[in-house]
Parts: sequence; C-alpha cells; structure tokens
Amino acid sequence: MMGENTNSTILITGGAGFIGSNLCEYFLSKKYKVVCLDNFATGHRHNVKLFMNDPNFTLIEGDIRNLVDCQNAVKGVDYVLHEAALGSVPRSIMDPITTNDVNVSGFLNMLVASRDAKVKRFIYAASSSTYGDSVGLPKVEDVIGKPLSPYAITKYVNELYAEIFSRTYGLETIGLRYFNVFGRKQDPNGAYAAVIPKFVMQLMQLESPIINGDGNYSRDFTYIDNVIQMNELAMTTKNTEAVNTVYNTAFGDRTTLNDLLKYLKEYLSKYDSRIANVEVIHGPNRAGDIPHSLASIDKAKSLLRYDPKYSMQEGLKEAVDWYWNNLK
Repeated sequence: MMGENTNSTILITGGAGFIGSNLCEYFLSKKYKVVCLDNFATGHRHNVKLFMNDPNFTLIEGDIRNLVDCQNAVKGVDYVLHEAALGSVPRSIMDPITTNDVNVSGFLNMLVASRDAKVKRFIYAASSSTYGDSVGLPKVEDVIGKPLSPYAITKYVNELYAEIFSRTYGLETIGLRYFNVFGRKQDPNGAYAAVIPKFVMQLMQLESPIINGDGNYSRDFTYIDNVIQMNELAMTTKNTEAVNTVYNTAFGDRTTLNDLLKYLKEYLSKYDSRIANVEVIHGPNRAGDIPHSLASIDKAKSLLRYDPKYSMQEGLKEAVDWYWNNLK
C-alpha cells in the first residue's frame, strides 16, 4: 500500500494484546522491523508465538511503568504505535490506581522515551470514552463531554500530554480514538472481556448471554482491519495538516446490542443450528456506560484518506468464522 517501509522499525507497545498483535502481524507482513514491548498482564504469548521465528521481530518483555524498559524499547525505532494500556471501564472503577499508573504514568514514560530517542512519530490508542457525557451524535473530534469513568479520564489525559509534547518538544503525535474494536485474537475470557468475544463464546457453548439493560444501547463497532488501516495511514501520512491531532477510528455506523445478538445468532447458527434458539437474558445497566456511540469519520477521511473496508456485519462474519475455528 505504501512505500519506504523496508528499513523502518516500529515499536508496538502492548504488541501481545488484541490490537497490538494484529498490528505486529500486519507490519511484519509488510516487511517492517517490529519490536513488541509487553508485560503479558493482559496480552498473551500465543498471540505472538507465530512471529517468534521471524528475523524482523523482537520481543521485549517489559512494563511501560518502568522508564528504563521504555528507553530500551525505543532504541533505534522510527515509529511508535502505543497500544499498551489497561482497558475496560469496569476495571478502572474497581482499580483506578493501577489504571492510572499504566495509562497515565506509563504513557508519559513512553512519550519521554520517544522524545529522547528522536522517534519520527508517536501514534497512540485514544478512546471513544473521551466523549463522556456529550450527547450529540455523531461524535465529532472537537466536541467532548465530561469523562464518566477513571478509564475515560486516563485516555483524555493521554491526548492532553500528547498535544503538549507536540507543541513543546516537536514530537509528532497522532491519537486514534478507537470505537469498540473487535475481531480475531480478541480475548473472550476474564472478567473484563469485551462484549463481542464474550457473547460469541457463550453462544458457542449454548449459554445465554446477558445484555446490560434493555439492549437498545448502541455502539459503533469497528472491525480490526479498519483499525490497522488507520494506524498505517497515521504512521505514513505526509500531510503536515494531519499530524498532532486526534481521529475517530470507527466505521461510522451504529448497532444496538439487540441487533448485535441477532447477527451473532444468525452467523453462528451456520456452524451449529442450535445456537439460533439460545435465549438472551437482560440484566441491569452497567455503571459508567453511555447509551449511544457513533463516530463521524469525516476528519480521518479528509486528512488521512481513511477508507474503512469492513462494515460491522462484514467484520462480524469474519470474526465469527475466526472464533469458531480457533476457540471452539
């Protein structure tokens, strides 16, 4: 898709996680040198096992909360794709201190290390949670509300720090506000599993998924391949207007949880017809949840030439196929 890659080195923090390992795989396929920094707190060795024999791949086991680990990881690096974080709104409500240590202090460590190593550009995972209690739809980058969780605060602080580092030290930064990313390698297990892999696993086991609330809450579910495209565009753009800012990273459509389950049952029942009859249970609404989320992707389209290839349903078919073949 784009040139000048063969000699560039990319550091992917959180490279053993869901998004990070997909980025590792993609950029290795494009013949970049890839360094992965991960402490395996939420990432998995099986996500990077495939690359361990690739001469262009280096794994550094370390923690972004440790500045020395960050400094080691950025040595000789051209671009940083910073995915390492503790995700999950409920986790941040349970443990705000660790969430802040990783997402704010760890982020600052990475910025300082990247600045000192003279990294060309620092692309980082921002979050749609930054829109907080703003009610307007679709969400446009420069109109945000008050954050509704500790997690949302940390991701907003990332944007503030990135902007200061751009302005004060000349470090090029781009923040990608991810909207409910899903797809292959997303972990279905654990207390803080994302909704799609969790529902998929429950349905495959013929267990009833529990929807928080009446199921009419909606999200702009974004397939992983659209996110990979955004990272590549952010990293390689030559448009000077396009750097030192943030972008919604989404498809620009919204799906209710009820519809999500309808699609999941439809796509999964091709593999096991009994899934069509699994009953869905409704529970209480979840703390810190916003009712609706929908991104405007006009800014990314105009400044980065973003052109997402996968609608939610197209992505869901691929994801379901992957889960069936890899996790059944």
